[in-house]
Amino acid sequence: MATTKVYVLYYSLYGHVDTMAREVHRGAASVEGVEATLWRVPETLSDAILQKMKAPPKANDVEDIRPEQLVEADGLIFGFPSRFGMMPSQFKAFFDATHDLWASQSLAGKPAGIFWSTGFHGGGQELSALTAITQLAHHGMIFVPLGYTSGSGMFEMEEVKGGSSYGAGTFAADGSRQPTQLELQQAFYQGKYVAQIAKRLKI
Repeated sequence: MATTKVYVLYYSLYGHVDTMAREVHRGAASVEGVEATLWRVPETLSDAILQKMKAPPKANDVEDIRPEQLVEADGLIFGFPSRFGMMPSQFKAFFDATHDLWASQSLAGKPAGIFWSTGFHGGGQELSALTAITQLAHHGMIFVPLGYTSGSGMFEMEEVKGGSSYGAGTFAADGSRQPTQLELQQAFYQGKYVAQIAKRLKI
């Protein structure tokens, strides 16, 4: 049986999405016959600006991805922190560089999921995914939402929890809050779920 390749691409400024991405990757890699790879979307801010923003150093175990590498994957999962309910400029710049892939529709038919981090409840826990779907639609990719397939954790009301039927998510608050166990469980599940669908769709 041919190996199914799933790429988990993310951008993380303060580390919250990095943590989520690793759990999404772990979930995808748990599916038999799936080769999951973690990739980082290139930074567009200068080191000087990042220092002023007090952003921690990037993880040195994840490589930057180039747009043309997307065609290698059978399934894609995109993760980013929300900026006013949308993907940040770094991720948008990456998608803006996929013109040739759009022109050839090289990504059409590939299943894709979305996960995110927001500051607070009004930061775009659903809107971040909704506004990102436009990128998938223009490429002809198949958006894979979680629905309510991941179990009782989706209905948790006793603790603050990010994520929705659109995908896994976390709250960063003022930056001090880290993804909870429940949010990480949903991230793992999303990786596994999208990988299983990618495996089924692979011809």
